[in-house]
Amino acid sequence: MPANLTAQYHRAEAAYRQAESSQEELDCLQWMLRELPKHKGTDRLQADLKTKIARAKLDVQREATAPAAGKPPKIPKQGAGRVLLVGAPNSGKSQLLAALTRATPEIANYPFTTLSPLPGMMLFEDCPFQLIDLPPITADFMEASVVGLVRGADLVFLVIDLASDHLIEDSQAIWERFSGGKTRLGRETYLDENDIGVSYTQTLVLLNKIEVPDAAERLDLLNEFWDIPFDCLEVSGMQGIGLEQVRRATFERLEVVRVYTKHPLQKQPDLTKPFAIRKGGTLLDVAANVHHEMARNLKFARVWGSAVHGGTTVKPDYQPQDGDVVELHA
Repeated sequence: MPANLTAQYHRAEAAYRQAESSQEELDCLQWMLRELPKHKGTDRLQADLKTKIARAKLDVQREATAPAAGKPPKIPKQGAGRVLLVGAPNSGKSQLLAALTRATPEIANYPFTTLSPLPGMMLFEDCPFQLIDLPPITADFMEASVVGLVRGADLVFLVIDLASDHLIEDSQAIWERFSGGKTRLGRETYLDENDIGVSYTQTLVLLNKIEVPDAAERLDLLNEFWDIPFDCLEVSGMQGIGLEQVRRATFERLEVVRVYTKHPLQKQPDLTKPFAIRKGGTLLDVAANVHHEMARNLKFARVWGSAVHGGTTVKPDYQPQDGDVVELHA
């Protein structure tokens, strides 16, 4: 018997995938259970959800009694998406953060200069993305906050150091860290249909320090021992090689649609700050970014863009295209 899951359930499921703490996971799991249709076809899913809820409650209790120093930092989400730099010590993550944003991380030739997550804002044209440099990962150590941040991210850049003689061991150590748990790296972002606790975050590989003399030989060696399961970009944080590719890949992988707004009493739109939604989103999503009251009361909109004649009146469920100008009417 088919489950026939509702749109409300899928929204709860999407929120669960983005959860960064045990309390957020618990809230989303309870939301999913409330929205789940109750019939024979969902008996197994109901049981799985109840098991996950019980485990999440235990995790919440453990976090509540944990010392403050052991709790993950809260970094408010900003921009059109959250992107993480994940890598081994001295892989050049901090240099990439500095080159791609206005952040000023400590950059040194000794390991573990990044002790806590450090955010910056990366621009692709006029669209900002939050880029976070995470503490380095080794076979023996991973900061507790890393897993939650990876789970809630929109995209992960796995940084591989082509100047390191240990790039194979370093890469495999990170891969193994995210291979057996409920938070994993994947070619796409999704929840595992066979296990609602397992979440995959879309990942690209940044082959950093491509300028070093032995980079090509080390890359050949890496490919010989590890069949990299992700698309790769060759970059250099030090020399600025490939950084525009990184920005564009972020924009394209997250399927961002930029929408500009125009006030009904003004002739010209505001082209300085687009509202970002995802491909397939509607004018209701744009309105929600403007103000929650606008989304609640939106009646129609006029659109200027590639898919309609200029000034066409459309309903709130209209899906705008990248670069559209909209005039919202509540």
